[in-house]
Amino acid sequence: MWLSVNGTMRQDSTTANMIFSVPTLVSYVSQFMTLLPGDVISTGTPAGVALGMKPAPVYLKPGDVVTLGIEALGESRQRVVDRT
Repeated sequence: MWLSVNGTMRQDSTTANMIFSVPTLVSYVSQFMTLLPGDVISTGTPAGVALGMKPAPVYLKPGDVVTLGIEALGESRQRVVDRT
């Protein structure tokens, strides 16, 4: 699992570093709802979020391009826009 902002790597981790394994998460969620192909289970985020940056956080701003991916699954890219 990885995420970059404007081509700069911010997060790079694996499912091995998750608190709960993928099978455990799927099993737990399946107790409360029927999972269908394409469903997404949000699990949180690996280290590298803006709030944890030193000496000062660097937050997303309009125009930034966020690209994320998981090996063997693919990647997704979004451009940050100002909706105010």
